Amino acid sequence: MTVTAASEASETSAVDFRAKLTLAAAVAVLVMILSYCVNAMDRTIFPLILSDVRKEFGFDLKDAGLMSTVFTFGMAIAGLPTGYLMSRFSRKSVMQIGIFIYSTATILPALAYGFSDMLLYRGLSGIGEAMQLTALLAIFSSFFNNHRAAAVGVLNLAYAVGAIIGPMLGTLLLTSYMSWRAPMIGFGVLGFVMMVFVVLAVRPWLSEANSAAAPGSKGTIGGASSLANRNTVVLTILSVLFGLALYGFLGMYPTFLREHLHFAPAQIGQAMSLYGLGALISSVGAGWLGDRFSPRLVLPLSFLFGAIVCALLFDGPAEFGAQAVFSFVLGIAFSGMLFVNLVGYSVRAVTGDLAGRASGVFVTSLYGAATIAGFVIGWLANLFGWTLAGNIQLVLLCGIGMVVSLLVSPATLAKRVI
Repeated sequence: MTVTAASEASETSAVDFRAKLTLAAAVAVLVMILSYCVNAMDRTIFPLILSDVRKEFGFDLKDAGLMSTVFTFGMAIAGLPTGYLMSRFSRKSVMQIGIFIYSTATILPALAYGFSDMLLYRGLSGIGEAMQLTALLAIFSSFFNNHRAAAVGVLNLAYAVGAIIGPMLGTLLLTSYMSWRAPMIGFGVLGFVMMVFVVLAVRPWLSEANSAAAPGSKGTIGGASSLANRNTVVLTILSVLFGLALYGFLGMYPTFLREHLHFAPAQIGQAMSLYGLGALISSVGAGWLGDRFSPRLVLPLSFLFGAIVCALLFDGPAEFGAQAVFSFVLGIAFSGMLFVNLVGYSVRAVTGDLAGRASGVFVTSLYGAATIAGFVIGWLANLFGWTLAGNIQLVLLCGIGMVVSLLVSPATLAKRVI
């Protein structure tokens, strides 16, 4: 074989290897997205069946609100420890353990005897969900180092798809089997199936990639060398405010529709699916905007947008069509613009080696606040009615977030090397 022929054969082999590598990465990324989709489905199902659970066990409104959002307590306490856990074990292993925990804990409420053990199972599900989410945020922000917010936006597509499919599939199982236990068991089993796909598809060169070694990475400059910095503090406060507003909506809006506006279960499922659709169509674009424009522009406008839509939810028209549209638009504002960019800016606030811990801080602050979100809005609704409760917990907090977000310092965020 001539030198030229050998060189051509070597180049062809290299091209074939890169093509296989690209395909393997695409399959692995798709599997991880689908695994997080199941995570999102598990989160959306309980609020949908909450009225049925209340009737069977006799929970009052505030206790039901706590039950709906207590899984976020598990997410809160697991976020930071998971960030440290990933410094000792592989991200893939941490993700797998998380899927196992929340899938098991999704099934267990169907076997619950009462309030206490059901509350425990709901909390455990959050621990597993936080472990998976924190690992995925670290994987995606490291592997797609040049476009961190956009990469998180791609990951957030999984939540959006799950938020669309979850209510529809959950409603189908609920009405088909005439039992709230059916969707809980079905979604838990689906989580175990996804564990198998993760084992087969995700390889260490992807899940354990660091910022410097990620394909196509040009490196970054900037970002604090410690979590104790101005941007992380400000973004943590914003995550707390956002967690209270987001899970005030997600945890109790279905109950508001069913018990206050008297919507049928199928209508509630459609309205919540439209929220997921709003997140779906906006997630990648929201991440692109976050990468391209200043947080002092993106975050205040997003909080303002959210405040306006939340005001319409509780003060505007009560017809199904109007509520469905408002739910769809709020999906753009909350799970699209705010969730994606708060994650993206939180990771960019520090150097690349702290990405896992920064994602853990975000998860802990967001879901720590979310832990009491359902209880608080249920308590406010008991005292003042749904309209004032929504205005206090959603509209007012978004307004405060709009002001606080002006304190973010764009100059010290990590930036790509051009």
